[in-house]
Amino acid sequence: MERPTPIPLHDLLGQFPRRKILVIGDIMVDEYILGTVSRISPEAPVPVVEVEEEGIRLGGAANVVANVRALGGQAELVGVVGADAMAERLIHEIEQIGVKADGIIMDRSRRTTLKTRVVARGQHVVRFDREGPEALDDGMCRRIEELIHDRLDQVDALIISDYGKGVVNGRLLQEVLPLTRSRGVLTVVDPKINHFGLYRQVSVLTPNRREAEAAWGHPIRNEAEVVEAGRHLVDTLKVQAVLITRGGKGMSLFEADGRVSHIAAVAKEVFDVTGAGDTVVGTMALALGSKATMVEAAQISNYAAGVVVGKRGTATVSLAELKRSLGRKEE
Repeated sequence: MERPTPIPLHDLLGQFPRRKILVIGDIMVDEYILGTVSRISPEAPVPVVEVEEEGIRLGGAANVVANVRALGGQAELVGVVGADAMAERLIHEIEQIGVKADGIIMDRSRRTTLKTRVVARGQHVVRFDREGPEALDDGMCRRIEELIHDRLDQVDALIISDYGKGVVNGRLLQEVLPLTRSRGVLTVVDPKINHFGLYRQVSVLTPNRREAEAAWGHPIRNEAEVVEAGRHLVDTLKVQAVLITRGGKGMSLFEADGRVSHIAAVAKEVFDVTGAGDTVVGTMALALGSKATMVEAAQISNYAAGVVVGKRGTATVSLAELKRSLGRKEE
């Protein structure tokens, strides 16, 4: 329901520090190896990267939490990692941004998901993944469900960050989603293609164009087909809204009452779209938790994404950066 007098988008950001968001999903680590290429290997026709810098960043559900914190919000994280050295580094990074690690479960049967990107002069040379996306056993599922139960009453919104690594599954959603509906907790989902049928009756889905095409079952080639796909998802999944992110073409918001809003992209430069979806769901949850309308939340998320794609690698947008970006819009 629309408010009689719209609040300026900039003013809504002032509510973010009062909001607490629970993020559940697939926790990952993004590792970057940065360097330069000046020659081709004599052993094979591949570039030789002279390494100049390397480090890790929070990825997946952990990057969603990092974005919520960077925007001034409070956050809780529930997920699973392996019992390995990379998990210890990840937990240290989580605690460094002011988030407790007591919702992170170590599973000795798994390995912490690690995506390593080799980048030379701003160009990706190769990415290699180390992961174990096996389904969780019953005991691990019960522990996750208990952690979520204990936290749901203390948060303004729930984000489900589904990267298809095993944490988000049918059993978990059948247990959690009825609770969010009964308790009136907003639920924002960053979906995985093969799980769309599990997200029924959530508050908002945020697929990209490729994911929306897969869920609809047809290619999206023009504006009319974007509208068909968005309305199909809203109607079949009975969600309050679907926000399709479309890269350089911006975003399209479809609401259950039939309203369609196309939002133009605002990014001035695009260096890297890695993790932009994490920024969108984090911002969307904070904005909706601050009583923004769906359109307002989508607009704010669009500006946040516009900032983060101008950065290299997995990144976050700060509250100050978002305020500056919105300030230019509202001048």
